[in-house]
Amino acid sequence: MKQLSLPEMIDVPPVWLAAFAAIAWCQATYLPLGLSLAHPITQLLGGLLVGAGVVVILLAAYEFRRHKTSIIPHLTPNRIIQSGVFSKSRNPIYLGDALILLGLVLRWDAVLSLPLVPIFVWCIERRFIVAEENRMRREFRADYGRYEQKVRRWV
Repeated sequence: MKQLSLPEMIDVPPVWLAAFAAIAWCQATYLPLGLSLAHPITQLLGGLLVGAGVVVILLAAYEFRRHKTSIIPHLTPNRIIQSGVFSKSRNPIYLGDALILLGLVLRWDAVLSLPLVPIFVWCIERRFIVAEENRMRREFRADYGRYEQKVRRWV
């Protein structure tokens, strides 16, 4: 198995999610500019999105454990997971991260931070997903090609 360098150990999606969430929290706390979507429904929706994101991530982690393969983004897994949430999304953990970020933005009423969600998705795609998919294509060839055709990247 490949030995991860310190930058690779730090350069993981939860760190990126934490950074984007910190920016949103700072914006809501120190720079709200009088903009607000505050409403009990918005608060509820934000909480539901955070909860849904956590559930999706846990379901994906369960599949990684069940299939005994690596969940670490910089490593090549030893098999393609196509069951559970992976039958609906090729990247359920990243989808869960995006749901959590959107939910936090809504809960914190960080209106100016709403554009952070698509920026986060773009960064995750460029930083992790493209490289992961290239490794999967090299490792699993036609099997991964069929999986790509059958299951969308996000939903």
